[in-house]
Amino acid sequence: MFEEWKSYLSVKTNKINLAVTLFFLIIVLIFLPRFLELMELRDGFAFRDPLLNIFEPIDVTWLTFLIIYTGLIIAVYHLAQTPNLFLLALKVYTLTIIFRMIGMYFLPLDPPEKLIPLDDPFVQFWGSGEILTKDLFFSGHTSTTFIFFLTAYSKNYKLIFLVATILVGVLVLLQHVHYTIDVFAAPFFAFTSFEIAKRIERKLSV
Repeated sequence: MFEEWKSYLSVKTNKINLAVTLFFLIIVLIFLPRFLELMELRDGFAFRDPLLNIFEPIDVTWLTFLIIYTGLIIAVYHLAQTPNLFLLALKVYTLTIIFRMIGMYFLPLDPPEKLIPLDDPFVQFWGSGEILTKDLFFSGHTSTTFIFFLTAYSKNYKLIFLVATILVGVLVLLQHVHYTIDVFAAPFFAFTSFEIAKRIERKLSV
């Protein structure tokens, strides 16, 4: 892995690519918690979700995070073997966050009525420590695991991440953390980010 990165970074344009990718990612991650805090103070609207109305919520917080963060560790190890794919994944993730902020801004939602809060340690670390309930459209956890699926280069890993995406989507619905539309929209925005990131990568490699 280290030889791959050494070879990759021996090219000046690749060094610039890495620096620019990290710069925008850091800027977005710094801005995101402040944005989410503002969204918590904003009035939104709630609606009766036909699917959520069928069952009572179940607290599956630890199982959800076990899948998400295990998937994250596997994805980092897998993608780090190929520097260009690792940077592609970072670009996709950055763009997906931007799409999420746009989605939350233009579609402010109040949480489902019977929501059991999902206490995300990563979000708590970057934010104020407040448990967020209005970061709804679209599901960040579902989109993130789908990003792993999109950027994985091995069929076996793709299968693992696809299963993880489905499980995370089901679990956040079981806990009434998201509306159904939040979960179903997530892969489409992640895929759009993926396509945009690939075009950026092509231009940078010219």
